[in-house]
Amino acid sequence: MAKVLLVEDEAHIANGLKFNLELEGHHVTHLSDGLAAKELLLEAGTPYDLIILDLMLPGMSGLDLCRGLRKREVFTPVLMLTARSQPAEKIEGLQIGADDYVTKPFNLEELLARVETLLRRTRWQAQPTVAVEADVLAFGEARIDFAAMEATCGDAEVKLTPIEFQVLKVFRDQPGRVLSREQLLEGAWGWSGPATTRTVDNFIMRLRRAFEPDPSQPRHFLSVRGAGYKFVP
Repeated sequence: MAKVLLVEDEAHIANGLKFNLELEGHHVTHLSDGLAAKELLLEAGTPYDLIILDLMLPGMSGLDLCRGLRKREVFTPVLMLTARSQPAEKIEGLQIGADDYVTKPFNLEELLARVETLLRRTRWQAQPTVAVEADVLAFGEARIDFAAMEATCGDAEVKLTPIEFQVLKVFRDQPGRVLSREQLLEGAWGWSGPATTRTVDNFIMRLRRAFEPDPSQPRHFLSVRGAGYKFVP
């Protein structure tokens, strides 16, 4: 059973989600105001396994709340709900640290599957490991410890979100191989179907800024025209 915080101001959506998540065995706390969620998460420090967060909320937007969580180094997985179908809003949510998004109106079974994917990833990341060094990726001046969820580049610490660690793990497992955007989305997010091009591109840009000596002339995260990306350790 997972502790889920649902922040949604549309009562019919919130009630239906809460009911179905509880049927799945989860404990659900529902709030309808962004400021109330901020107080609960950042001021009271109440821990949750997953946050389902509407984009448009009274008091404080879901984007601002997610941004505040990541700035305070709260890396609880965030599933964003949005009534907007424009890619720009979705990309902005992913850029500030959301782990996934669902556009309203949504298919309930798909949303529940995305919830389970994020919770499964969280449980996997929390599992202890004996061979810690086996879960380390080193390239250039970068060192990524997946077990501890820590990253450095040279002497500097690099703050990554859980989904960024997962993207790096996909690259680590297939060095030198050209991966399409669809393959990266499936491997890191658990998505299938058509890829959102800008979603992948923006994550690659963030990894380049974090780990490449010169992001404009990448050595490790290479673009392959018309095909996707290739990781060269």
